[in-house]
Amino acid sequence: MTENSRDDASSNPAQAEINASELFLNLRRKQGSWVEWGQACQALQKAGYDAQTIFEETGFEPIQQNQVIVGAQVHATIVAVGVSEATRSLFDRKGSDILYELRILTQTERAATADLVQEKGLDIDEAKDVVKAVKDFSRLGAIPEGFSQHPGDVVAYQSWKQARQKADLQERSRLIAKGLRFAHSEPARKQIEKLLTDFAVVSAKSEPLLPLYRLEEDEFLPRIIPVVGKFPLTKADLQAVPLVEENDSFGMVQFSGTGAWVSVPGWQVIRLAEDPVAVLELSDRLPTTLPGRAEEVLIIVDRAQRTWDVSSYFLVEETDQLHIRWFAETPEANLLGRIVLIMRPKKVLDNEYTKDPWQMEE
Repeated sequence: MTENSRDDASSNPAQAEINASELFLNLRRKQGSWVEWGQACQALQKAGYDAQTIFEETGFEPIQQNQVIVGAQVHATIVAVGVSEATRSLFDRKGSDILYELRILTQTERAATADLVQEKGLDIDEAKDVVKAVKDFSRLGAIPEGFSQHPGDVVAYQSWKQARQKADLQERSRLIAKGLRFAHSEPARKQIEKLLTDFAVVSAKSEPLLPLYRLEEDEFLPRIIPVVGKFPLTKADLQAVPLVEENDSFGMVQFSGTGAWVSVPGWQVIRLAEDPVAVLELSDRLPTTLPGRAEEVLIIVDRAQRTWDVSSYFLVEETDQLHIRWFAETPEANLLGRIVLIMRPKKVLDNEYTKDPWQMEE
């Protein structure tokens, strides 16, 4: 342990409750299973050691620490729910990356999916596809006829649905084979087998375009100015107004406490919103990949619009976090608001340059 680590431990009583030196040594030597590594990293972090310190002491990079910590937590839940002996043996030895992907599922779904991964010998990419299918299936309003909630049937349903939308016989056959490979129940298998003689093509519902705009003109960049009040006013009234500082490309301002304002052009879609709120996200984390480099975008959500329609994206809560989702059919999830606008920032080459009027005139 470095001198700084010893100083940190002595100044933090919580760190004295664990044998940090032993944990650091075990991690440095990679002693024990990966599950024990995750438990050790978590114990050290809870004791006050940050991820960078653990990295310097053990060689476990912060991203690897996060993977084994979360993976170990998922491992504990699948063992508690119950998995086959073969599944437990597999994930006792390896698979932290796969279990990390299972974190977004419920505990029951995690256990069933872990069994499927072991049974089918799936790699990380195939496991990711199964997790996505299970998550999408859980958002359906009702279980489709002939299928069950077993992850094998879920993948079979996804394959069945996609195969029905394909006119290309080679691609259709590939999806049918995939469905038959994963089908868990006999009714699900029969549903897939029907496609061997039924060549009808069902049109797919396409995801709508995101309501994306970019600010282009300086006039579209309004500035928020606090109002002192109406005369007569006092010096105290003037001094009571807080200093407003813009802190990002959208002109968002903050004030004392937890809150902020942001100025948005008065486009019709904004004026029609009854209860609009704004959230920030990176463009490469949106449901549909946007062209160009990743950048921060401003998303306007109308909380008053909570009725589903197929042509819109909505804000929903999943595993205690908010997400933007599109639903091809009426969802079971509680809709928290419709996405009415996604705004890119104005492209400005040099913010300082534009502040000099004489330079602008040239």
